[in-house]
Amino acid sequence: MSAIDLSVPQFRPVIETEQDRRKYQRVDLELEGCFLDEASEDHQLVTENLSCSGAYLRAATVPEAGANVICYFDDLGRVAGTVVRTSKDGFAVEFNVVPHKRKKLADRLSWLINKDLIEVPEQRAAARFPTGGPAFIGRKDGLQIPCTVVDISLTGASFETNGQSQPPPIGEVVTAGNLRGRVVRSGENEFAVNFLRPDEDDV
Repeated sequence: MSAIDLSVPQFRPVIETEQDRRKYQRVDLELEGCFLDEASEDHQLVTENLSCSGAYLRAATVPEAGANVICYFDDLGRVAGTVVRTSKDGFAVEFNVVPHKRKKLADRLSWLINKDLIEVPEQRAAARFPTGGPAFIGRKDGLQIPCTVVDISLTGASFETNGQSQPPPIGEVVTAGNLRGRVVRSGENEFAVNFLRPDEDDV
């Protein structure tokens, strides 16, 4: 099995914490879908950006501000919302969801973004997603560690070594392709990292 190429030049980690900021930070993600207006008429849409609390949608038909819509997104599912802002070629919608549904949306967005990052097939929707794919992790001394990706979320990932390489210590900044992450857990044959923002220092 060949190792996964983790190089994604334009990827930008945009969420800083699992608990709070990932719930509301919008990410650029293009999904096709449709929405039902208040007359139950169907219209095509494409997302420009979205979060678990709302989205900006491009559409040929733009409902009025304050209108209630039901959106159907490919790979994300059905979400009810209210139009909060409009433009000539699209509109912003605020999702009307309960906290449990909001968390599921956040988890699902984590997967949709990172599944392309590490080029692994989708398996299930959860807060962290198992992958089982191989990868190489670069240490600060230049050593490349062959690993298996155990799971990944929007803010970090965990890895398992083959037993022949020593996991990096807690606090070390490692690389996976063009991504950088700080080791936050290190055991006998496994370790976990939190992704760093592009403007975040290694120290």
